[in-house]
Amino acid sequence: MAKSEEQKVQKAATAAEQEGVTEQTTVMAPLSDEAVKAAAEAEKAKDEKAKDTKKKKAKKKQTIYTIKLIPDDDGDTKSIRLSERVLKYGIASVAAGALLFVGAFSYSVYSTFANQNGAAEIHELREVNNIQQEQLLQLSKKANALQDEIDQLTQLESDLRRMSGASPAQDDGSGDGSGLTNDGTSGQHDGQGGPYAQQPSLDNVSEALDNVAKDIEKRRASLLALQEELKAQQESMGTPGMVSLPGSLVGSTVSVTTPTGWPARGEVSSPYGLRWNGSDFHPGIDIANDMGTPIVATADGTVTTAGWNAGGYGNMVDIDHGNGVTTRYGHAMQVVVSAGQHVRRGQIIAYMGSTGFSTGPHVHYEVRINGQAVNPVSYL
Repeated sequence: MAKSEEQKVQKAATAAEQEGVTEQTTVMAPLSDEAVKAAAEAEKAKDEKAKDTKKKKAKKKQTIYTIKLIPDDDGDTKSIRLSERVLKYGIASVAAGALLFVGAFSYSVYSTFANQNGAAEIHELREVNNIQQEQLLQLSKKANALQDEIDQLTQLESDLRRMSGASPAQDDGSGDGSGLTNDGTSGQHDGQGGPYAQQPSLDNVSEALDNVAKDIEKRRASLLALQEELKAQQESMGTPGMVSLPGSLVGSTVSVTTPTGWPARGEVSSPYGLRWNGSDFHPGIDIANDMGTPIVATADGTVTTAGWNAGGYGNMVDIDHGNGVTTRYGHAMQVVVSAGQHVRRGQIIAYMGSTGFSTGPHVHYEVRINGQAVNPVSYL
């Protein structure tokens, strides 16, 4: 009984409290519009914050890929974890590397083929050039052999004229000058030289062939003249008189600035043009004699070079005679003029020696017209 009454009392007290709360709620004053609006904005800010938090959590959450390495035996399984971002970057890097490799490989293949083609073309051009050089050398040898035969015919004609008492051939100096002498010392000196050996060019061979053609025509005319002279001698049974030696300046009206006469006493030991079996083109003539033989200027002019030349001429003198005409005197033992000095025809300018590219004492004599070497025999 006592417990029942106690429970009733508690229920009554609880009911009374609820009624008191209800009454308090009922009697509260209504909220103002500003308060309601503030409460709504606060509720809205709270909702937006919650949404942002939710998005961040979703963003932070990424897909993770796991690669498992399982050995054939009972070894431990290994795992490699890669995020989606890392995997994407890895795939992109591999693709870029593959493209670069393909590009580099393609360029390498192209360069290899291009170099091979270029090397093949260069090799072919070299072979063609070698063939042409060999043909040119053979042609120069033939031209040299023809010139030698013409020289033999010239010597034969000279012997016939001497034996028959006919007058000497009126040569125009277009030959190579081989064997000529102005002191009666034929065969006693053989010094030769010039610039360092030069492989004949097409122009050199062409010039040599032109000279051969001119010499052939000259020998033909000379032999015909000899034939007519012998006929005349037979008819008259007379003996021709003596003639002056070629190259004499007595009574000459040649200009003092035109190279004329011999630059030194001696004999021509090496002619102008192809020599040494056609392997070298000689741009002048070599006049050989004893060491120390005086060398003279062949025309008036101004010395432009006097001294050592590294191109094979040794001690050398160049003289400018004006109008594009120059003369050169090489291989001297001693030079006795200097650059800028004015010299006259017949003046001693050096003494014969064997300096530079030389086999013995001689003077290498050149005549150049506008820088181009011509046959000096025409000016002896």
